[in-house]
Order: sequence, then structure tokens, then C-alpha cells
Amino acid sequence: MSPNRRGHGRGEPSPAEPLRAALGDFAAKVLDVAEAIPPGRVMSYGDIAEYLGEGGPRQVGRVMALWGGGVAWWRVIHADGSLLDGHEQAALARYGEEGTPMRPRVRGAPGRVDMRRARWNGRT
Repeated sequence: MSPNRRGHGRGEPSPAEPLRAALGDFAAKVLDVAEAIPPGRVMSYGDIAEYLGEGGPRQVGRVMALWGGGVAWWRVIHADGSLLDGHEQAALARYGEEGTPMRPRVRGAPGRVDMRRARWNGRT
């Protein structure tokens, strides 16, 4: 997978096309949705599965774990707003840059994304 999926829609072929052939349609759809999430907004793994009408949170998580490095991976998170284990600092930096709504830290633990305010429904 190319390190950068951006740029399609400007006369360039969608990076999802080679993915569809190599990885299957579901993986390409998941990565397309992840890339479409606006800055400062998030979707849970389950939100993406529900939006696509196929798969489930684990299947979305597997796609993101294997091929999500070239998309805005920090915008796809656990339904409770908790941060991805091992990637907390990188995600927090991105959330700060993008103005993602956060819940406060509790007893030294990293904050969580405020899902009520940050969740994107795929349309607005």
C-alpha cells in the first residue's frame, strides 16, 4: 500500500482500486471510510461496520491493523473513546492538532475522545 492515500479525485486513480484486487472489496471500503472522516471527528470500528452494512468491529480493526497506516488511523477508535494501545502519544498529538473533542484525564490515565461530540455519522 502506498504511504499516502490522499490525492484521488483529482484525475488520479483511487488508491482503493489496487486494494480491491489485492485485499478484497471490504478492506478497500474500510480504508476509504477511514480516509473520509473529517479532521477533528472520529468513528468507532463498529460505526464503520454499521456504515458499510457488513463486517463487524473486529473485521474493521483487522483491516486497520494490517493496512491502516496510510490513512488517518487515529480517527478510527474504540467505541468508548479510549486510545489505541501503544499509539496513545501519536494519537493525542493528532487530536490536539485537529481540535478533536476530548474528555479529561482521570487519575493519570490518558484522556479519551468525547464520542458524543466527536463521532462522525458518515454524512454531516
